[in-house]
Amino acid sequence: QVQLVESGGGLVQAGGSLRLSCQASGNISRISVMSWYRQAPGKQRELVASITWPGATTYRDTVQGRFTVSRDNAKRTMYLQMNNLKPEDTAVYTCQAPGTVSRGQGTQVTVSS
Repeated sequence: QVQLVESGGGLVQAGGSLRLSCQASGNISRISVMSWYRQAPGKQRELVASITWPGATTYRDTVQGRFTVSRDNAKRTMYLQMNNLKPEDTAVYTCQAPGTVSRGQGTQVTVSS
C-alpha cells in the first residue's frame, strides 16, 4: 500500500510563505484525488485543498487565492504552496488520498503575528 509522508512545515511570520510536500512511496498516477487537511489545537480537522488527476483543484474559502495545490506524478509528490500566511493558518497539515496510508504525523505550520 502506498504510504504518504509530509514535510516542509515551520515557523514563519505573518505574510510569509511555505511549501509543503507530500511524498508517496509508490505510484500516484492512478490516484484520482489527493488532499491536504489541517487541524489546529482544539479545533476540528478541515479540508484545505484537493487536486484531481489531471489537475482540477478546489480550496476552502479562507485559503483561496493564497494557497496553491499541485502534484507531480513523476516525483510521486503533492505540494501545497502557501503564501501570505496568517496566524489562523497555524495547524498540523496532513495529506491524504484514497488507498494510501499515512506514514508520518503531519507537518506543523506555525504563523506568528
